[in-house]
Amino acid sequence: MTVRIVTDSACDLPQDLVDRHGITIVPLSIRFGDEELLDREQLSPEEFYRRLESADTLPETAAPAPGAFEAAFRAAARAGASGVVCINLSSALSATYQSAVTAARALEDEAMPIRVVDSRAITMGLGNLCLQAAEAAAAGASVDEVAALVEERIPRTRTYGALDTLEFLKKGGRIGGAQALMGSLLSIKPVLDLSSGEVEPESKQRTRAKALRHLVELVDAAGPVEHLAVMHGNAPDLDQLLDLLGERYPRDEIVVGTIGATIGTHGGPRVIGVTFQVAG
Repeated sequence: MTVRIVTDSACDLPQDLVDRHGITIVPLSIRFGDEELLDREQLSPEEFYRRLESADTLPETAAPAPGAFEAAFRAAARAGASGVVCINLSSALSATYQSAVTAARALEDEAMPIRVVDSRAITMGLGNLCLQAAEAAAAGASVDEVAALVEERIPRTRTYGALDTLEFLKKGGRIGGAQALMGSLLSIKPVLDLSSGEVEPESKQRTRAKALRHLVELVDAAGPVEHLAVMHGNAPDLDQLLDLLGERYPRDEIVVGTIGATIGTHGGPRVIGVTFQVAG
C-alpha cells in the first residue's frame, strides 16, 4: 500500500503525468453566468480560453465543497491507500485548502491518516510539489515523510508569470500587491511574483519579448535550480520561451503545463510563466 496524493485543479499538471503517478485531482468550479462547470472534467483549457475571449463578463471560480475532498479521501481508502497527502493551492488565494482541512477533520476517526498541506503556490508550482510527493510515495515514504518533504520544498519554490494584461486579474479581485502596476495596462507587460502564495508585482516589461527574456533571467538569478517547469495559457510564444531556457537547461527535462480555467480566469489568455525550486 502506498500514500495517495490528492490535489486540486489549480495544479495544471499534464494529464499523462497525473495518470502515471496516480494523482487525484479535485476540481474547482468555473461559472460562466448561470452555467457552472468543473475544471478539467467538464471544461478543457482549450474550450475555456475560447469562451473567455468571447465572454461578456469574467467567469468566476469557486472552491470545491468539503464533500468533494471527503469523497476523494474515501476513494483512496477503498483503493487500499496507506494514507493521503492532500496538497492544495495557496490558502491566500482560495478557500480550497480550508475545504480540504474540513474534509480531513470529518474523517479523523477513520483508520487512514490524512495530511493537508497549504502549498502557498499555484499552477505548476503546486504541480511540481505534487509530482515530487507522488515519487516519494511510490518509493515507499510514509504519509508523514511525504508531507514533510513537501513542507521542506515549499519555501524553495519560486513562481513567476508574465501577463498580456492585468485586466482579468483586476476583474477577478486577485490583484493584491500588483495594484502598483495599474495605470498603464496597455503599455506594459507585467511580470508577477507568486512565490509567496500571493500576487505581487515583480517588474514591468515594455514588450512581450522582453518579458520572456526576463523570466529566463529570473531563473538564472536563482542559482542552481531543480524541477524547472513552464506553464502557459494558449501562449503563442511558448516555444520561444522554451528555446531561451533550452540554451541553459536541458529542454527535455522541462515539464510544460497548460494553465487551465482555475488560474486562467485570473491570469487571462496568453499568460506564461516559469516555476522551479532553488536547489537545496
